[in-house]
Amino acid sequence: MIIDRYAKWAIGRRPVKYRSVRQSLLSARTGLTIEQYLTYCVLFSVTFGAVLGIIGYLIAMMLFFPELHSNIFNLFGTTILPDASLIQTTLPEMVQRSLVAVVFFLVTTVIIYQLTLRYPGMIKENRAVRINMTLHNGVSYMYAMRRGGAEIYPIFKSLSENADIYGEVAYECRQVVRDTEYFGHDVVNAIRNLSLTTPSEKMKDFLEDLVSIIESGGNVGNFLGSRVRVYQDDALFQQKQFLSTLQLVAESYVTLFVAGPLFLIIIMVVVGLMGTTSLVQMSAVIYGLIPIGSLIFIIFVDMISLHTDEVRRVTRRVVLREYRDIEVVKQEGDEGLFSLLYRNDRWKKFREFVRHPLAWFMDDVNRTFYVTVPLMICYLVFVYLAVPQYPDFELYLNVIDDHLIIATLIVMVPFAVLFELWRRKVRGIEESIPEFLSRLSGINRVGLTMARAIAVLEKTNLGMISYEIHRIKRDLDWGGLFSDALVRFEHRVQTAAIARNVTLITKANEMTGDIAEILSIAANDARMYETLKRERLAEMIIYIIVIYLAFGVFLFVVVVLDWNFLSILRDMATGGGLESVPSSMMSIAQGDTLTAISRLLFHACLISAVFSGLIAGQMGEGSVKAGVKHAVIMLAITLIVYNLAF
Repeated sequence: MIIDRYAKWAIGRRPVKYRSVRQSLLSARTGLTIEQYLTYCVLFSVTFGAVLGIIGYLIAMMLFFPELHSNIFNLFGTTILPDASLIQTTLPEMVQRSLVAVVFFLVTTVIIYQLTLRYPGMIKENRAVRINMTLHNGVSYMYAMRRGGAEIYPIFKSLSENADIYGEVAYECRQVVRDTEYFGHDVVNAIRNLSLTTPSEKMKDFLEDLVSIIESGGNVGNFLGSRVRVYQDDALFQQKQFLSTLQLVAESYVTLFVAGPLFLIIIMVVVGLMGTTSLVQMSAVIYGLIPIGSLIFIIFVDMISLHTDEVRRVTRRVVLREYRDIEVVKQEGDEGLFSLLYRNDRWKKFREFVRHPLAWFMDDVNRTFYVTVPLMICYLVFVYLAVPQYPDFELYLNVIDDHLIIATLIVMVPFAVLFELWRRKVRGIEESIPEFLSRLSGINRVGLTMARAIAVLEKTNLGMISYEIHRIKRDLDWGGLFSDALVRFEHRVQTAAIARNVTLITKANEMTGDIAEILSIAANDARMYETLKRERLAEMIIYIIVIYLAFGVFLFVVVVLDWNFLSILRDMATGGGLESVPSSMMSIAQGDTLTAISRLLFHACLISAVFSGLIAGQMGEGSVKAGVKHAVIMLAITLIVYNLAF
């Protein structure tokens, strides 16, 4: 294949350049060779360039190409060769369009090809940041197992099996397991190979030091314990750097996609006064620039976010072991009893839903869509049947756009309310986790078992977690193991932070009864994250207020523009007073132009409300879902203001 030959020729011609791409592919864990990736790069860039070439040809068809004269002009517009007797040439239109298409194709292909070559490096750097931020959690897990007497390979294998909890660090540990189990390397060489391919310099230094400790016969447990505290301090510093970057992103968003579009819209309306209405340009700004730019910001913030402080659901299967030693024997005639048991279980869930429907929705907020989406569809069908089919599209859209907003709010309001209730509950529990772990550590130091420690803590008031401690104590009273009770607690709350702590404690408790030091490390880690959450909210609340104020200014200016200018022209058009209107304003004052501009301004406020709310939630609370409530508030304000003002 020609592309394969090109890939081999390019790699052989510039081996140094493509060696770095090969290393980035390896560190990014893409599973592709450099030849395969280069082939994909060529195919993607040529395909994308061909599409842009076709678009360039179509654009050229809509442009006016003047005759190409041989007269040459300098920078100031002065004719250098004014002799009109020189030969004048006019290229055919087909050739002109083809030249534009070829230029689009070549430029786009080269740019996309260079960007795709740099894409593995971007993934590599992103993984390096995520590894650095979660490395102290992974090392804490290693330290817990080492204190219990586990060897190095079982430690790496156990950590790799908890990738849903420990993230990129656990994925890196899978390389050690792969090299050991499938390629026959010993664990030291496997760790050394990982140090050569990991994208994180911090993890590379850690692995190299670990290999040195193992080969020299040093104390691995003491080494891991010291590194946990060092990496916790580094994680704190990187989180503060992330907050500084987030502040810059917030300021950029307000400037570019709140104030910027408002400025452009005002300019376009003013240009319309000169006799050249800009409905197409306004539509491109409102329906294209604002949504696409806002989505780019949302994706960018999500890429730079580390997701270590985000409340997100992490669920694992709960396996109870109270009767693990009892053999299950199936006898004939029990099928009916089993079916009756299953039927009773289903009815039990239904009865629980009827008794506590709110708890069922809060357990998974996405379940609200089961109710709200059908309601929205029914409402839209009712509106479609009730509203007359006006032949004027602008009039029809002006009638139904309010109903479309109401239909959107039908879906968004329940989701926002229940998600906020669940989030407040989880935040309250997570705020109590550091104190809970600190007290567990103190009680364990005096020699009490974890079950006895839970019995002691049940009598204290630790906030919202006290109820969960009571449920853990109840599971222990019914004969459950401490680890199983903690896993049930994790399943009820379902957050990443609690999942990490539960995994660490259960694994340490399985290895040894003396886990006071592990609990102390977990308490410090939880306390650090809670401090960072408060700092993030305290620093971002200013920018959330700025987003609200900027949106308020946006809405105020648009309403004043529509009220004090467009309404006057509309009244003059309906009252026959267009004779007093300047000729340059006749095009904007006639026909459906005023209605279209008014509709565009209204939709600009709606689109700005949705995306400003989502970004406010993502920057302030680390979740786009948390921004739904801000979007609901801004949408409701826009709907009320426009209905009262007009």
